[in-house]
Amino acid sequence: MPTMRPLDPAFPIDRQIEIDADAVVLINLFTLDPADEAVFLQVWEDDASFMKTQPGLISIQLHRAIGESPTYLNYAVWKSTAAFRAAFTHPEFRSKLGSYPSSAVASPHLFQKVAVPGICLA
Repeated sequence: MPTMRPLDPAFPIDRQIEIDADAVVLINLFTLDPADEAVFLQVWEDDASFMKTQPGLISIQLHRAIGESPTYLNYAVWKSTAAFRAAFTHPEFRSKLGSYPSSAVASPHLFQKVAVPGICLA
């Protein structure tokens, strides 16, 4: 299982998923040893394939930092925290976490869009 390091230690993902909200975005920053990238990508692809079958997932993307940094950003749009919670706590998904390389550190956090007049749409 990857080490979980919350983006906001005062409010980790386990507390976030308890809040009912619509239209949420999961941002998950992964860091790992460069030697583990191939295994990481295989495991992440397997996880993403599972998530794609879950109700409420709108889209999912993985981005790699440029250059030599073995840092990855997972961006997933969910219909609601309830949908994300169901997938994130699903026994099949939880069992897959043990396949991540031991060097992997995951920092998941949920976000909602903010409407800024004249710049960002609600």
